[in-house]
Amino acid sequence: MASDTSDRNGEPAEAGDGAVDGGEPTAGVAVHANGDGAGARETPPPDSWRGYHLEIFLICFASLLLEISYTRIVSFKLFYYYTYLVIGLALLGIGTGSVVVSLSRRLRRASTDAVVMVGSLLGALSVIAGYLVVARLPVASLAIWDYGSRDSVENLVKIVILCVALFASFVPVGVMISTLFARRTEGINKLYFADLVGAGLACAVVVFLLGTIGPPRTIMLAGAVLAAVAVRVAFAERARVVGPVAIALTAALALVTVSSGLLPDVRNDDDKSDVGNSIISRWSPIFRVDVADLGDTYLLHHDGMLGSVIKQWDGDRASLTRFDFDDDARSFPFDLLGDAPDKVMIIGAAGGHEILASLYYEAAQIDAIELNPVTHDLVTDDLADYGGHLADQPEVNYVNGGGRSFLARSGEEYDLIWYPAPDGYSASNAATAGAFVLSESYLYTSETIEESLDHLTDDGIIAAQFGEANYEVKSNRPTRYVATVRQALENAGVDDPEDHVLVSTFGLEASARLSTILVKKTPFTDDEIARFTAQDADVAGSELQYAPGQPGDNPVSEVLTLPDGELGAYLDDHPYDVSAISDDGPFFWHFARFADVIADFGDPIDRFDPEDSIGERVILLLLAIATVMAAVFLLLPFVTMRKVWRELPRKGTSAIYFTALGLGFMFFEITLIQRHPSYVLQVGETLLALDSEVAGSIVVQRPAA
Repeated sequence: MASDTSDRNGEPAEAGDGAVDGGEPTAGVAVHANGDGAGARETPPPDSWRGYHLEIFLICFASLLLEISYTRIVSFKLFYYYTYLVIGLALLGIGTGSVVVSLSRRLRRASTDAVVMVGSLLGALSVIAGYLVVARLPVASLAIWDYGSRDSVENLVKIVILCVALFASFVPVGVMISTLFARRTEGINKLYFADLVGAGLACAVVVFLLGTIGPPRTIMLAGAVLAAVAVRVAFAERARVVGPVAIALTAALALVTVSSGLLPDVRNDDDKSDVGNSIISRWSPIFRVDVADLGDTYLLHHDGMLGSVIKQWDGDRASLTRFDFDDDARSFPFDLLGDAPDKVMIIGAAGGHEILASLYYEAAQIDAIELNPVTHDLVTDDLADYGGHLADQPEVNYVNGGGRSFLARSGEEYDLIWYPAPDGYSASNAATAGAFVLSESYLYTSETIEESLDHLTDDGIIAAQFGEANYEVKSNRPTRYVATVRQALENAGVDDPEDHVLVSTFGLEASARLSTILVKKTPFTDDEIARFTAQDADVAGSELQYAPGQPGDNPVSEVLTLPDGELGAYLDDHPYDVSAISDDGPFFWHFARFADVIADFGDPIDRFDPEDSIGERVILLLLAIATVMAAVFLLLPFVTMRKVWRELPRKGTSAIYFTALGLGFMFFEITLIQRHPSYVLQVGETLLALDSEVAGSIVVQRPAA
């Protein structure tokens, strides 16, 4: 009995290995559900001699470019934590494509050339449509938490629309990959190799592309690559209609990719800063930077949120007095040191305000480390004249790189190692709205503090600064940091960590305050403590929070002075999680316990309070959205093939196997991300996509009779 499929020319396919005896398929024959849920015996139509290696190479290359680029788009448009959803939606889309192939008789009867040609063309079109929806749809995501309001419902619907737009771009990719893997089993090793090479190449070039042409144009490049696949297959098939359409689409996408200004810009969340009038807007693999002109200051927005500043300076040392550093919290570490420091390291130098302060206090050598290449280029090139060529000052070594990595490689000892957290410019910075609650903050862990102590001179100090929107009500940042300092000092063998720490606050706007924490590897002397406490009188708006022998009635003092036996109970009873962090759990901004978040999920929250569990709630919301979409697009379709499902053997064993495989992979990847986050994120996403492609290509089969 011959299969009911036909080849590309419409002729019936001859029976071969797919023929059956006695009404049962032989081993290796795919069984899919027809309209009434019964099993239908089908054999894929014959294809050309091609192995489709170039096609799958290009498809996977485009898929990974698309996925990673969207993580940057979503981080800018919404908040950092929404990027987790992009990866999940990409995998869900690819998996859904394989489900579509399993359930669609029309797809199974179509030739491989037709599936790849039409699939790549639809994929390119969905890239365009998806970007326009994601980029231009107005969203105020924080309004979701105004329960019962119209804004809450509308913005939740908009988030779902964004999810569907992202998801839809990856469905054609899943259709094509699952079709190729299922039909080209005789050369699956070479096909999978081409898959790996394409995804690996995308992983290798995407960081460069994000920093040069930016994520929007990289997304269009992915669309152009998919359209080019349609062109290749259309020429091979001599498709007179699809061919010209594919050529035109490829040319249009290529033009948009190479030309700036043709794509509509991404509209960011209504609860973020308006960056529409920025004088400079530039993407990087880390975050987008938008520069606003405030007259004598350029304000740098990081992913649409307040980041850092570049101060106008003429390069004359005498004019540094106009910045009033003596009346600023930046004076605290230098006043404590007394003499001009020989060597200063600034980790997170940003636009260079702390460099200016170090020059004002006559530091002889300043190693200033800035991670974001865009900010570094602004200071050293685009805005160098405006900033007085700060990086060219003979004392200044302004480096683009990771601060902790630079510190670990350095053989120098410093009088001051300065961590001016972005909060130092505003209490409403990148931590606002809980944006970074589950991002790794390796600069504030106990291991980093220990490393910093090892790089201090005998009288050197560590200075860390954090802003709080309402310090009197919540002092989570400085409290967690001093808890981590205490842990680091105890790890280093210090018996009296409370004698090695000084804490003061400086008034910002309204109830916001800037905390300054100074740490020394030897106990502070009476003279140093006296100089520090004198700042209360010398610097208007400052207030002593803790000094050895002068504990205050506040969480910072409690964490530093409580006996070891009482500290754990105090931290457990504290309304927020402010316990010490380490490299194994470097989530500095994660203050709301998930148990409390779940218990209070139905209660309204203050969406303008960065510590009111907003970020944690979003994580749970995204988990719910992903779960519902997975159920709808992956599980629900199999209701149409209940009979086949019931007849499948070893379902329980298979479920345990794939669950263990997935969990093992995630544990492995997450562990590596903790050690090498910048590299493993890209490689891990590549492997995740490949893993889903392989799993998605599995065809439902029944054993031989």
